[in-house]
Order: sequence, then C-alpha cells, then structure tokens
Amino acid sequence: MREFSVIIEKDADGYYVASVPVLRGCHTQAKSLDTLMKRIKESIELCLEVETPIANEFIGVQKVAVNA
Repeated sequence: MREFSVIIEKDADGYYVASVPVLRGCHTQAKSLDTLMKRIKESIELCLEVETPIANEFIGVQKVAVNA
C-alpha cells in the first residue's frame, strides 16, 4: 500500500479539483468530495501504470498576501 499527498481545490463553478504533485498529469474533478476521492484513487492507479512518481516530498501549503 502506498500513500500520496493530494491537493484539493474548489473552482469557480463549484467543482472540486484534485491533483497529485508527484505524479505529473494526475488530476480529476467532481461535484462532491466522496466522488472526487474515488476518482483520484482511480487516477493514481492509472498514472502508476505508465509513470514512476518523482522524488519530491510534499511539505505543505502556505498562504502569501500581496497587493494586487
């Protein structure tokens, strides 16, 4: 069993979007978090069939404020 860090965001249309930083191109979207988690697991399994995860270690997310 392997574990992967997943980044989850909510877009302007209300969809949840998930991506896996160590697997390039591994992402999916859904209207609910339950569906999103099922889909990202499937996406990870498919990505692992064709690529090897990069060696980056996920550290975290930090908010930064700037004048815009």
